[in-house]
Amino acid sequence: MKRRAFTHVATGAAIAATSTWSGLVHAQVKKPQAGTDYQVLDPRAPTEAAAGKIEVVEFFWYNCPHCNAFEPALQAWVKNLPKEVSFRRAPIAFQESFVPQQRLYYTLEAMGLVEKLHAKVFAAIHVEKQNLARPEAILEWVAQQGVDKAKFAAQYNSFTVATKASKALQLQNAYKVEGVPALGVAGRFYTDGSMAGNMQRALQVVDALVADQRAGRG
Repeated sequence: MKRRAFTHVATGAAIAATSTWSGLVHAQVKKPQAGTDYQVLDPRAPTEAAAGKIEVVEFFWYNCPHCNAFEPALQAWVKNLPKEVSFRRAPIAFQESFVPQQRLYYTLEAMGLVEKLHAKVFAAIHVEKQNLARPEAILEWVAQQGVDKAKFAAQYNSFTVATKASKALQLQNAYKVEGVPALGVAGRFYTDGSMAGNMQRALQVVDALVADQRAGRG
């Protein structure tokens, strides 16, 4: 979903996806082209990966239907990444109203609950039609998942989580993210479904960029 579309969507509403996912697996494989399939960043974006690692970042928003549709394919792709690749997620904030869900993700991360609850957040919003736009609703929902509400609230309101949300906004701007889901590679390259044609193709573009980085061709 493109940035301009967010201004027309109620923050808590579930949005109907405008394209089907079933045809994405048939994306044509071709060598990615700079300026067409991906952008080269200048200046580079900051990275957090350890020395010798190639960082891949997924930019997402929990309320985005395209991010929800992309999540299963992304999870499967991440499981097969080479050991030289360091993957992380960055929740975007095109508006101030997105910040509660940024904090939701980073609180899950801080508490070691991403694997358990990340996909469930998408399901709660897009399948169960729950409105998880406000901190109060988020706290009630995590408590229903068996999470200690007081501990979650303390982490949610912590300086650490606030700092991570702030850094995510800086990273989003450094990559010039215009829509989600989107992918960044090594602080140097950016692609999304609009550029690559669809998100399955975007993963292929990232694979090619990572291969070039591993081979020293970047």
